[in-house]
Amino acid sequence: FAREVRRLTGKRGVDVVVDCVGGDSWIRSLASLAKGGRLVTCGATAGANPPTDIQRIFWNNLKIFGSTLGDRAEFTEVLNFMAASRTQPIIDQVFSLRDAAAAQNRLEQGKQFGKIVLRMDA
Repeated sequence: FAREVRRLTGKRGVDVVVDCVGGDSWIRSLASLAKGGRLVTCGATAGANPPTDIQRIFWNNLKIFGSTLGDRAEFTEVLNFMAASRTQPIIDQVFSLRDAAAAQNRLEQGKQFGKIVLRMDA
């Protein structure tokens, strides 16, 4: 996804990435940052010890923050901000729950750009 971020930002990169995955996502998140960018890490479901390009961090003056994403009041504040600003997550693809294996496969292959959604069919 770093290549797509660079394309969408005219090769600049983004100011902030919130990475709740870790693993290979950590590497891609760092590569997506603009000079002086900030990476907030709040999870490690794909791995807690990803390789890190130390030179990318210091040459680009990147900042790394750890976060538990706050308490309930802070979470409510973020939700209210998202509603007021009409911020929408990027949805890569929606799968029926019966197609969860295909969704998992897409994630494992790193083909997604954005969220994978599993829909509960009635």
